[in-house]
Amino acid sequence: MQPYELTLAAAAEEIRTRRLSPVELVDSVLDRIARTEPSLQAYVTVTAERARASARAAERATAPGTPGASSHGPLRGIPVALKDLIDVAGVATTASSRVRADHPVAAADSTVAARLAEAGTALVGKTHTHEFAYGLTTPQTGNAWDPDRVAGGSSGGSAVAVAAAAAIFALGTDTGGSIRVPAALNGVVGLKPTYGLVPRHGVTSLSWSLDHVGPLTRTVEDAALVMSVLAGHDPRDPASLPTPPGVEYRPLPGADLTGVRVGVPRNYYFEHVDPEVELAVRGAVKQLEALGATLVEVEIPMTRYVQATQWGLMVPEATAYHERTLRSAPEQYGADIRVLLEAGALMSAGDYLRAQRARTLMRQAWLRMLDEVDVIAAPTVPLTAVRTGQEVVVWPDGTSESVSDAYVRLSAPADITGVPALSVPVGRDAAGMPIGMQLLGRPLAEAMVLRVGHAYEEAVPARGHAPVTAPACGPGGAL
Repeated sequence: MQPYELTLAAAAEEIRTRRLSPVELVDSVLDRIARTEPSLQAYVTVTAERARASARAAERATAPGTPGASSHGPLRGIPVALKDLIDVAGVATTASSRVRADHPVAAADSTVAARLAEAGTALVGKTHTHEFAYGLTTPQTGNAWDPDRVAGGSSGGSAVAVAAAAAIFALGTDTGGSIRVPAALNGVVGLKPTYGLVPRHGVTSLSWSLDHVGPLTRTVEDAALVMSVLAGHDPRDPASLPTPPGVEYRPLPGADLTGVRVGVPRNYYFEHVDPEVELAVRGAVKQLEALGATLVEVEIPMTRYVQATQWGLMVPEATAYHERTLRSAPEQYGADIRVLLEAGALMSAGDYLRAQRARTLMRQAWLRMLDEVDVIAAPTVPLTAVRTGQEVVVWPDGTSESVSDAYVRLSAPADITGVPALSVPVGRDAAGMPIGMQLLGRPLAEAMVLRVGHAYEEAVPARGHAPVTAPACGPGGAL
């Protein structure tokens, strides 16, 4: 096994026991990036020299005889990629947009970048996003399992980098599903934390009342390790929550779910879902039951208002954020983004306030529903990665919807209500494309969501990394 193939937890153990140096790990990942980028284009910027300098510093910090060498945290020396909305001092934040083509480098780290740097990580690069995170496909980037299919978005670059073993872990943002959608489409783990648990200071906003920052990783355990570093109050983020006392995110070993109540939706989440996706997710739910969980049917409340509320909040907030540039240089935006920003300018204050009211009522109804169960298990997205250029999906009953609406439909409720949601891979369809199941929990119940996801993962291990095709991997193309 090559170093770049290691999970975060495994790499941390190799570094702790000095069987692997941070420099070796970073060099392995940088070599992997060089080999995969021609096919995938996950990265906006590769920060190779910065990563090597961080790796050398981590190696010195963990050297025998160095004070505190035996007590370093698990992220020290680990290569990380950050979605290019997240400020890093000395690196430009482009948001994958021409609007920021000449944007100056960031003067300071975002809160999450600073916390990762303090933990000793090595930044290997900034990853592509759908322009300003305003989309669900990330068109610059190819899916890690098939570059001719969409990567998902808007954190597509981060998900692809992790799936292709071109980063040990990455950070993304999630406003309507932008961590979980690409996680599901690329067969990796993606966690959208409780709203306000991870600070957003220094992160470019799409919609401030819906934006979340969270990890994309290869395993649930890895996501828990990253959350232990990211979570915590920051007064510079007005939505930041007080630091929860004594939370242990890392799940205990083992797959026993005795006493855990898993909600299975009788409506909404399994409507207009590809049969292969439904079969895989229902099979995963049965696996949770086999591990000791009790299955409880639940009725998802206020489903008819989900998409209107999501768009009613996001569109005007995004337009307000971009108001000055939209007036001065509208031609610099991609056509798909510009039309959404211009649409936001036409929405009334009454429309926005009605969406706010609907969100409050929806959140209250979800909290009542979650009183009856510990987690809800459902598909992350209703279909796997479509081919690049496909814009519409037609369902067996003859109805159709846009691909973007389909991808956001099942992920939006967790953003509107602010509850934690974890996407875990649960198989692949006949074309070999990954399928994801999401686990949704009560606010600040990340530990429970991670426990259930980890138990499933322990019982049904993932199949490894995406087989990036030639020429990126050289002769044969396989890992």
